[in-house]
Amino acid sequence: MATQHDIALTHALTGIPGPLPPSGVIHVAIPHASRFTIVGNHLAQHDGLSLTAIGIGVHIQSLPAGSQVGIKALTARFAEGETAIAAALRELETHGYLHRTRARLANGRMVTRTVFCNQPGALLRGGTVVPVAVAPKPVMKPAVPVPPPAPEPTPVPEAAHPPVRVPSRIAPKPPRRPLPQPREFTPELHRAASALLADLRRHAPELVLSEDDVEELAPGAAAWLERGAHPDAIRHALTTELPQPPKYPAKIVRHRLAVLLPPPLPGARELAPARRAPVTPFQTCEGCDRAFRSPDPGHCRDCRGQYWEAA
Repeated sequence: MATQHDIALTHALTGIPGPLPPSGVIHVAIPHASRFTIVGNHLAQHDGLSLTAIGIGVHIQSLPAGSQVGIKALTARFAEGETAIAAALRELETHGYLHRTRARLANGRMVTRTVFCNQPGALLRGGTVVPVAVAPKPVMKPAVPVPPPAPEPTPVPEAAHPPVRVPSRIAPKPPRRPLPQPREFTPELHRAASALLADLRRHAPELVLSEDDVEELAPGAAAWLERGAHPDAIRHALTTELPQPPKYPAKIVRHRLAVLLPPPLPGARELAPARRAPVTPFQTCEGCDRAFRSPDPGHCRDCRGQYWEAA
């Protein structure tokens, strides 16, 4: 015998517009009236984060400001161990969602300040910051008599269920930042960029790139070299604090080449110090030995006034 839940679900599926897909997930989306969190697809479908990191990111985003989200607090809340949770937090830091810094309080005690950003890309573009409410402290209330349970509602016939409006499509992901391109992709620059990318696995064994990956990513590395970036600096930017395990090495390298691209080196004109206005030198008054500013030696203002009166 079908349960009431199965009957309601079957009725909801009939309200979905258009034919149902032959395979894959089917969404039955009912709007929330309370206790919900808006999560961007850039986090929920992030191709560079593990499922543990995505889950912890969604959990942290759902908490009010002031909640404890350290490794100990998350380990006490979830079944994952400290190692898995610590690795997930490092992934969120690598992709800009989480920032942890040390700060000193007024009493001199050092604490870790944790900041979670729900849209790292929008933050870099100067997006508007919306304040989040602080988690309220629990308040002890006096015991009150518990009212008797309300009578169970009368079952509603199946035909009385209102139709459920279900979105037929998922919102598109934001466009990916294009791979940087050098102004002049010379054979020497192509050879140096390809060698740098192929050599990454010596410094980070996880970053094993195929020949096609190296050929595709070479213009991005060439743009860094063209802007004066040292090969050691490029390796450090591409191999430091990698997510563990990195599922898509080529996508990680492409993302960092695009997001962390340094600006072009300034020219000699931009680095030249600003010219200072000429300073009028000090002179010694020939009448009273007082110091005054003047381009030529002579008398100060007071002595010139006395001489004019005498004349």
